[in-house]
Amino acid sequence: MASPTRAAAPAPASVLGRVTLVTGKEEFLRDRVVRDVRAAVREHDAEAELSETRGGELSIATLGELSAPSLFSSTRGVVVWELENLPEESVAGLVAYAGAPAEDVALVLVHSGGPRGSGVLAKLRKQAGVAETKVGELRSWELPKFAAAEIRRHGSGLDQESAGFLVQAVGHDLRSLAAAAHQLATDFPGRTVSTEEVQRYFGGRAEATSFAVADHAFSGRRARALEELRWALDGGVAAVLVTSAFASGARGLARYLTAPRGLKETDLAREVGVPPWKLKSLREQVRGWDERGLGAALVAVARADSQIKGAASDPAYALEHLVLTVCDLRAR
Repeated sequence: MASPTRAAAPAPASVLGRVTLVTGKEEFLRDRVVRDVRAAVREHDAEAELSETRGGELSIATLGELSAPSLFSSTRGVVVWELENLPEESVAGLVAYAGAPAEDVALVLVHSGGPRGSGVLAKLRKQAGVAETKVGELRSWELPKFAAAEIRRHGSGLDQESAGFLVQAVGHDLRSLAAAAHQLATDFPGRTVSTEEVQRYFGGRAEATSFAVADHAFSGRRARALEELRWALDGGVAAVLVTSAFASGARGLARYLTAPRGLKETDLAREVGVPPWKLKSLREQVRGWDERGLGAALVAVARADSQIKGAASDPAYALEHLVLTVCDLRAR
């Protein structure tokens, strides 16, 4: 199976005379596979005709028109989006084509995920001329690995900690992560980008600043937490992002406390619901916490969240009180 994070477009021989079946809910990765196939077709023939249609509009007649040689080139790249909407009367013809694809045509069939259209998928998978790429949604703990793979596509690198910080700073949107990785690779070509360099570029993002406040507070670093909070508020970070980061931190510690002992790092990260690089800070933080203390911290977070959403006139004071409360709970 082809990987959506490969370093370059596939070779023309791997897509021409073949059917590339793309299945899964992650739109960014589906689009990338399509772009890679098109790039391979154009690499083979710069004059190649590229066309597309929707599954609901596809018939054997239209497929024949799309894949027929043009006046300028016999090489074609054809994309069928929303395969799940393929009319029942077109299934047999498409499956027959997939059994003997035209040599100069790269056909891409894109299925958006879900049960609809599963019958045609089952039939296509049995055809020797079909190669499937699955692009399921990534879980949160998989995102640092995705970010590291992204920057490798462009010839640079990220270690685990730097990749984790990039995800924390930029968020979980794959397009944003890919763009951030491309920016770093462009400015730091051919080498591993340090955590400090990632922080310099993206450390001012609201999410990263909010999580920094929470991490310092749950670690008992009162002065640092208050300092980060002031920086966050002065920089225009929304108060609700801070309480959200505190809630996430408390839940992560609670899951870590109750996780089965003896798990491997990757299994423990999956159990806790955090990327592997985050386990190191959780180990340090959890030494000052038990379930009772974390329960009290969650109550404090809920109270602060209610206050900043209208129950109090001064959100900054509510957040400062939250920081001090969490630090005090850890000290006790």
